[in-house]
Amino acid sequence: MRRSLRDAFVGFSLFGGLVIFSGAMLWLRDFRLDSRTWEISASFKDASGLAKMSPVTYRGIIVGSVQKIDFTPNTVETKIKLNDDNLILAKPVIAKIVTSSMLGGDAQLSLVSLGKALNSKEIITVKKDCPNKRILCGGDKIKGAKMVSISSLTEGINGIIDEADRQEIVSKVSESIRQFDRTQANLDELVLLSKAELIRAKPIISELTKAAFHLNNILESLDNPKTLKDIQELASTSSSLTKKIDQMSSEMGNIMEDKELLDALKRVTIGLSKLFDDIYP
Repeated sequence: MRRSLRDAFVGFSLFGGLVIFSGAMLWLRDFRLDSRTWEISASFKDASGLAKMSPVTYRGIIVGSVQKIDFTPNTVETKIKLNDDNLILAKPVIAKIVTSSMLGGDAQLSLVSLGKALNSKEIITVKKDCPNKRILCGGDKIKGAKMVSISSLTEGINGIIDEADRQEIVSKVSESIRQFDRTQANLDELVLLSKAELIRAKPIISELTKAAFHLNNILESLDNPKTLKDIQELASTSSSLTKKIDQMSSEMGNIMEDKELLDALKRVTIGLSKLFDDIYP
């Protein structure tokens, strides 16, 4: 009786271990009894590092795994199984190959939703009547983005360097720097000449400053009411003097036109000359 119980206990233990092991294997292979999984596909030009059973994440949370990888002449086609039919991703959606750290690590597939977030009150499922124009649905095919790594960055830098060598950019930049140096030398020479001209113009500037000072003094004097009054009086006096001179000129003209007066002046002059001749023989 005891042996029978012992054998039964061992049998149940082996059966339980087999069930636990089978369940663990099915769980590792992402098998679910409730059939909540759904599949999509992604196309890549380069899927470096991606492998079968690579985890698929959304916002850092594992939501599925890569089930199959097929190769074509131009692309790499992958089948992706997602574990939750309540995972709503607004279109457009892309798949990016990422690593767990900047320095490398196992490759993962990250889903990125680029569409506008849906209203939380909307009830949408990816299984039944899925609006595939708005959200990602089962059977949809999305585009994949290449993983950015240090090696790809190095390749890009090398490509840029090769293109620069092909376009002779370095030599052109060197020539531009030499041209800039020559221009700088010419500018330095121009600055020295400008300084010399300023030194030569300094006396002229000084004289102009003095002249401006005197001119300001003259303008200030002219602005004085007393000076203005003196100028007006001088102008009035000059005007009356000019009138008197004009009158005298007209009177002298009349005298010169009087012939009798002129003859009398001539006779007086002749008489005076004879008188001086007699007095001073």
